[in-house]
Amino acid sequence: MRKTGLFDYLFKGRKNKEIIGEYFKLLNGYSPVFSTYDGGVYEMDLTRTAINSFATHCSKLKPEVEGSALKNLERTLQFKPNAFMDTTKFIARVATILECEHTAFIIPIEDQYGQLAGWYPLLPQNCEIIEYQKQVFLRYTFGNGERAAIEFERVGILTTHQYKDDIFGEDNKTMKPTMQLIHTSNEGIINAVKNSANIRFLAKVANMLKPEDIKKERDRFTQDNLSSDNKSGMIIYDNKFSDVKPVESKPYTPNALQMQQIQENVCTHFGTNMDILQNKFNEDTWNAYYEGKIEPFAIQLSLVMSNMTFTPRELARGNAITFSANRLQYASNNTKLQVSTQLFDRGLLNRNGVMDIWNMAHVEDGDKYYIRKEYTEVSELDKHNKEPQPVIITQQPQQTEPTAGQEPEPQQTGEKGEE
Repeated sequence: MRKTGLFDYLFKGRKNKEIIGEYFKLLNGYSPVFSTYDGGVYEMDLTRTAINSFATHCSKLKPEVEGSALKNLERTLQFKPNAFMDTTKFIARVATILECEHTAFIIPIEDQYGQLAGWYPLLPQNCEIIEYQKQVFLRYTFGNGERAAIEFERVGILTTHQYKDDIFGEDNKTMKPTMQLIHTSNEGIINAVKNSANIRFLAKVANMLKPEDIKKERDRFTQDNLSSDNKSGMIIYDNKFSDVKPVESKPYTPNALQMQQIQENVCTHFGTNMDILQNKFNEDTWNAYYEGKIEPFAIQLSLVMSNMTFTPRELARGNAITFSANRLQYASNNTKLQVSTQLFDRGLLNRNGVMDIWNMAHVEDGDKYYIRKEYTEVSELDKHNKEPQPVIITQQPQQTEPTAGQEPEPQQTGEKGEE
């Protein structure tokens, strides 16, 4: 596809619109201009691994559209936000750009009728916020020199390390010393391996020779004894050399403390650790990484895409775009079992929710909720806890009919002698 093909797909007719305008001045005095950093943070193996690990984990976030507005776009967001990316590639692309540039842009894709049809992440070389006819625009400049502009309120901007600029995040200049250390360490390892692989000898010249004769003899000795033509494995030299000794080449190993310091600098900058990068993490490590790195990204992405997609009135009515993740994916089986049983029988989790915890397929009628019946409402405890009072039955003594001429005996009801 031609370069202009993708550009036309993103900015249908917008590139021909002449927008010159003036820079939109902010209160802090900075002109809102974003430029990419040429420090090559994505070019080193360790930093690229940290960025790719974060983007890969973020790509597992599940997007959902809440509310009735634009509900038809939920499947678009969950499967193919644009014609060139599925959902995992879309989220991973946004996360990668954000980690490399500390600023990521998302623009809406419109159909032929001007209606929202998808979303696309951009990687421009330069962005400027300008004012044209009393309206604020975000103007893009790409690597091929083409330009386009879009209304500022319609574009989504994600940032990290934001300080000086009110709109854009900072660059990766603080990583420059660490990047230089990584480069120097890699170069040192490569050169050391090359040197240790060579066979070296120390030879003492027996006679006085001119410098040019010494060079000739060294080349002759090397050609005769150290080249591939010498298949015998034996070195023979004449009396021009009084002594020839091999120089032992020891393999070079990088300083462990230096390598550890480099790794810690990279992990600290990107908010990760070596267990995450090497996929050796456990339940606790994953929970800490999710809380500190993935969840903030998911919250910011949800807010940015909600604000650029819905109007303030639609947002007030509960419409939103959210990105969630199954945090129990890397939990132990014991933890999964406890969560499944405790939440299922309390009606907080249905069967399909339990299936998600165990990474199993959904079942029929799995959306139904069940609850144990021995639970009761707190305010109803007095009614259900009242025990029935025992019924005391007293049995009266049977009275016999008095015979003729006999007075009935009085009943004793109190102390002895009382009538």
